[in-house]
Amino acid sequence: MKKTALLRKYIQEEEILLLPVMHDALCARIAQQTGFKAIFTAGYANSAALLGQPDVSLLTLTEMVDCAWRIVDAVDLPVFADGNTGHGNVTNVRRTVQLFEKAGVAGLFIEDQVSPKRCGHLEGKQVVPAADMVAKLKAALDARVDPDLVIMARTDALGVHGLEEALRRAHLYREAGADMIFVEAPESVAQMRRITREVNAPTLVNLIVGGKTPLLTAAELQEIGYAAAAYATACTCVMARAVQDLLAELLHTGSIAGCRQRMLSFEQFHELVGLREIREAEERYCRALLEDA
Repeated sequence: MKKTALLRKYIQEEEILLLPVMHDALCARIAQQTGFKAIFTAGYANSAALLGQPDVSLLTLTEMVDCAWRIVDAVDLPVFADGNTGHGNVTNVRRTVQLFEKAGVAGLFIEDQVSPKRCGHLEGKQVVPAADMVAKLKAALDARVDPDLVIMARTDALGVHGLEEALRRAHLYREAGADMIFVEAPESVAQMRRITREVNAPTLVNLIVGGKTPLLTAAELQEIGYAAAAYATACTCVMARAVQDLLAELLHTGSIAGCRQRMLSFEQFHELVGLREIREAEERYCRALLEDA
């Protein structure tokens, strides 16, 4: 089954789809080996990993696509991508969709923030007029080649104009043809229930430790009615803390021995990155060469 069709299937299933956000191919391989069915590649994690900078629209379209391509290439899972604001007007949106689709993603979202945007759980956001976002969505839908490529519309209007405006926009974006709706940063379970109840589309929720949205379990989110849940910075923040601890240990003790229990062994790391399969392939090709000689 195509990855695009597979992602659609997962979104439609009764069980909520968990989408951990991966900032690189190594994390993507870990997610696949752990057993996740699909993964996300998104702005804050990418910006932190590639630039050491926050999510304030510093990464260009081609940098975001390149990051997505590397992750797609590393795993067999459907990958959902962050299309940002579409990186410009309707013409830019078309190119955004085209490049991400060529990179092999199974879905992507476009959001209605003013560019340059910022993380959806930060203050000071602004949104474009709803009509502008509708035009972008129509351009995005027209640009895709594979009709199964999932196009999700994100609105940040809740934190700017309140829940009623966010819901109004969600209805407009669904009517424009969006396959999924993402109302960013609801601040209570009551708001979350209204979103899933009133939006006639599969919905996604984004969970960040220290963010605005309650950190509910997957079972609780599924009961509320969400089709998917994304975890935008979890892997990146965990890795950042682990590296801080490792380097502090090394600086203060002159050794990394104290962190041994928190590290994969060298052999385990070889297994994670697929060294054995590469060596087996090399032996197979070289053996065939000798036989041919």
